[in-house]
Amino acid sequence: MSGRQQAVFWMAAAGSFLATLILFEDVLLPFVVGLAVAYFLDPVVDYLEERGLPRSIGASIIMGGFGLIVIATLLLIIPVLKIQFLGMAQGVAEGFGSLQESFPDALEDLQVIVGENALNEGKQALLGAGSNLISWILHVLGGAWRSGAAFINIIGLLVLTPVLAWYLLRDWDRLISKIDDWLPREHQNTIREQAKLIDEVLASFVRGQATVCLIMAIAYAVSLELVGLKHGLLVGLLAGLTSFIPYVGAALGFVIATVLAYLQFGESSMIILIVSIFVVGQLVEGNFLTPKLVGDRVGLHAVWIVFSLLAGGSLFGFVGVLIAVPVAAVVGVLSRFLLKVYLGSTVYSKTRSDQQDNLR
Repeated sequence: MSGRQQAVFWMAAAGSFLATLILFEDVLLPFVVGLAVAYFLDPVVDYLEERGLPRSIGASIIMGGFGLIVIATLLLIIPVLKIQFLGMAQGVAEGFGSLQESFPDALEDLQVIVGENALNEGKQALLGAGSNLISWILHVLGGAWRSGAAFINIIGLLVLTPVLAWYLLRDWDRLISKIDDWLPREHQNTIREQAKLIDEVLASFVRGQATVCLIMAIAYAVSLELVGLKHGLLVGLLAGLTSFIPYVGAALGFVIATVLAYLQFGESSMIILIVSIFVVGQLVEGNFLTPKLVGDRVGLHAVWIVFSLLAGGSLFGFVGVLIAVPVAAVVGVLSRFLLKVYLGSTVYSKTRSDQQDNLR
């Protein structure tokens, strides 16, 4: 197979992948979630298998334990979060209203400095950005709802996903071996090498970042509750669990917590304490947790992650958000490989005089 034929083949494979996402977007959610759960838990099942436990039994134990933890967590937290969410929404609205009433002079001074037209344009820009963000979130949530509803109802989704995850966990090594047998013999070692790099990137980011998010969610929630902030549990969990989007989770939690602290306490000392919690949290996350748990071999820039999440959510809804980081990892690894091939090729190494001689 010539180089051009190989390029056509891989382009056709990528096109088929995109076509599958478009055609089956409404029914892919349980498969994607099941695959993500299986990938996340596979190392634990491998550990049990190495200790002599049959893989099917190991998969059953791990999935059963994982399911019990998820169910118990949901039963304990959801009622509390529901109450806190309603109260927080009202509190944030009141807080912004209070801020607007407290600083009319500042707005008037700003209008004098920058001009009425510029101030109005700024307001419109902020409103437009907020509207776009809300539309994106609603699109993502709508995709999640459509994907669940396509499988009869949400209960069907919750039942099907664990079953798919168990089958994938049980047959994971067999599936990997079968895919390896399908690789073209000529490029088998190269593909294996790139697949290993992709797995390292995904393992470092997905498993490591999930651990970081969990730790930060608990740390923020406990800290905000200890200082007495109303709805601190919800704000902390929200800030921690969304920290996989670089800087967005901490910024979101910081803004909401500051507004709630101003509304509740009205004291600068308490507001400074709330700000300190997020500053310390970011320092710990950036200088200790992320380097230790995620590592420096991920190679996924924060801008690239944010772009992939926004693009995936806009194109394919909730399914797109779930596959955004894996696809970004694949693209990142393959881009570095292609750049390495280019830098080692004659196209790059030929000098200008060599190229002129070839033209003659």
